[in-house]
Amino acid sequence: MLAGCAPGASGGDEAEGGQSEDTGDTSDGGEDNGDSSGEISGELEIQYFVGGYGDSWWKEVIGDFQEEYPDVTITEHAGPNINEEMRSRWVSDDPPDVVYIDGAGSSETQMVEDGQLMNLTDWVNEIEVDGSPLLDNLIVEPADYDGDIYSLPLVFDTWGTWYDRAWFEEEGFEVPENFDSFMDSMATINDKEGIAPFVTTGQYPYYFLRGMLYPAFAAAGGEELLASVIDGEEGAWTSEPVLEVMKKVEKMQEAGYIDPGFGALNHTQSQMNFLLHDNAFIPVGFWLPNEMENDVPEGFEFGFIPSPMQDAGDPFAIVPDLRPLAIAEKAENPEAAKAFVEFVYNREYATLFSEHTGAIMNMTDVDLTGNDNVPPYLMEANEMINDPEQVQIYNKPHPMSADLETPIGDALTSLMLGNITAEEFVEEAEAAAAEYRGE
Repeated sequence: MLAGCAPGASGGDEAEGGQSEDTGDTSDGGEDNGDSSGEISGELEIQYFVGGYGDSWWKEVIGDFQEEYPDVTITEHAGPNINEEMRSRWVSDDPPDVVYIDGAGSSETQMVEDGQLMNLTDWVNEIEVDGSPLLDNLIVEPADYDGDIYSLPLVFDTWGTWYDRAWFEEEGFEVPENFDSFMDSMATINDKEGIAPFVTTGQYPYYFLRGMLYPAFAAAGGEELLASVIDGEEGAWTSEPVLEVMKKVEKMQEAGYIDPGFGALNHTQSQMNFLLHDNAFIPVGFWLPNEMENDVPEGFEFGFIPSPMQDAGDPFAIVPDLRPLAIAEKAENPEAAKAFVEFVYNREYATLFSEHTGAIMNMTDVDLTGNDNVPPYLMEANEMINDPEQVQIYNKPHPMSADLETPIGDALTSLMLGNITAEEFVEEAEAAAAEYRGE
């Protein structure tokens, strides 16, 4: 199979908002202006979640692919509820050919465990970008499942803590640099404004797990500790470093800094409360400004820092949150699917991704400097992330399985509501990990 090159030209489980759409056939039936060899033809079904990143980038890329391969009939399955809408297709072994794994109800690790994704290990080594192997052009390597690759990270996002820069400057609030200054800043805001400074979504507790705890675990014990809690290894959740991190969460709750109503909030409600200054800090990824752009109050200025859960004297910790692109194991048109995946990975589309979404595509050497179409917070965050004196990047081996993440999230919500202690949380988490391991 000869996959066509791009004409000069990322899991994900975010419950982001967006417009539902199953667009159907986008074939323009136009004249042949691309590959008419017949090698890449037939129907190509593409499933992608539409949330905070929107769908304009997807429309542009799919349109360009259609021009390059006019013999392909493209069917798009897209929208904020697309994972649920397509579930029966996956369960009945009739999946779409290509899937972008993101949004509520999706889990890359679960799909690998269920045998739903094609093993790409050999094929990805054949792909080149600008004359060098694709894998050498990625910021973060693909998830590793016992040495095998089942997806390619498309979106390089990272969870962090957001605040209103303009408001903080006006009121003289401290921008946290570590956990101690985080607590001090929240104390000041709590006293002056009479609000619980921190909010997150209780309906999707993995926002806090990934946005606050992953970097805290990485800062406390490096990639080894991070991998052990994600994999649910025996003793990981009851280890001393994990308990120390959870004691920090307990301190936030006991001080009244976590919004007591967070448990009932979905992601957009918590984000709206943040924009209205009902709260001052929220953990979300780079999609936040784009997702909420129609609701941003006048004068609000997005500020972003890596979540300040590390001890004083340590650099910020960032754990990249990658959104992957994969091919179904039972794809009916694997040749066209591979051609599309290869088509996507080039620097022109990486630049366009930042312009369309305010986020970063997982490719190296993409220069966003001076690009008026890229928001200032992204340039600032990009500069900070690439400064090793400020930020230490820790990679996770792969996403946590939904079978483990769900019970961990339930216990986390209980801790953040003050219903259980940090010690009780780690015991519940350890029990969930044991069940996940089949013990």
